[in-house]
Amino acid sequence: MNKIPNRTVINDVLIDEAAKDKNIIVLCSDSRGSASLEPFSKTYPKQFVEVGIAEQNLVSIAAGIAACGKKSFVFSPASFLSTRAVEQIKVDVAYSHTNVKLIGISGGVSYGELGLTHQSPNDIANMASTPGLRVYLPCDRFQTEKLTRALLKDNEPAYVRVGRNAVADVYAEGNVPFELNKANLIQDGSDVTIIACGEMVQSAKAAGELLKEKNISTRVLDMYCVKPIDREAVIKAAKETKLILTVEEHVKIGGLGSIVAQVAAENAPVKVVSLGLPDEAPISGTPEQIFKFYGMDAEGLVKKISELL
Repeated sequence: MNKIPNRTVINDVLIDEAAKDKNIIVLCSDSRGSASLEPFSKTYPKQFVEVGIAEQNLVSIAAGIAACGKKSFVFSPASFLSTRAVEQIKVDVAYSHTNVKLIGISGGVSYGELGLTHQSPNDIANMASTPGLRVYLPCDRFQTEKLTRALLKDNEPAYVRVGRNAVADVYAEGNVPFELNKANLIQDGSDVTIIACGEMVQSAKAAGELLKEKNISTRVLDMYCVKPIDREAVIKAAKETKLILTVEEHVKIGGLGSIVAQVAAENAPVKVVSLGLPDEAPISGTPEQIFKFYGMDAEGLVKKISELL
């Protein structure tokens, strides 16, 4: 079982690349422990900025540093970064096209036992609705590494959400198909398509295998690129399968499900059903308990699809 969280993988990549690129600057809001940034801060103290609990200042400082030709990587809990600094992200980062990569750590219900104040059930909606800002939710450590290295090579802003805990591998080491802004086809099928992002990809993959045993031909798409979404993959699924089920660690309003439904409705109308968190404060508990409660685990997906078909 994998024991390496995605946040640690990002840190490892940045340590590796910072040895060759002194323009990489990492900033955080009193969250170096939560973000696994201790190794980076100790290895490259001159390339590390601790702002303290001041998310608005954090983002604006990162944008100013990026405007001087640096590559800013901002780390802060997703629940705070995507709410407290919305204006600075909109104006200083996205509108100004500064080279700032916003890393929302402990996203979704990672802090599930602390309740809504520390959960981020609406960060995708907040960030995806910001013009000029890309939104990514990698599903495992291998994809996280690929995404981080890809983002180091471009100059446009992005928001990346990762969870707090280690997650099961979706892909095998050395066999991770990756193209920036293109969905990954994990399993092909003709009856139903499951489109998932982030940690829900593992549930979708497991559900696809269980549905195969029920003779339900299931296509599973890893839509790590929520914005810009892979429209071609969505339209293809809408034309070739009878139903699309989206699943995300986010409320059903304004997230992956909303974006998929819009693309399908405009290009190839098909029934789209969204699974996610309710429009209310989610229950408190471990992520696994929360997913099971709302039917977002593999068994819940299988039950939902069986009912719909």
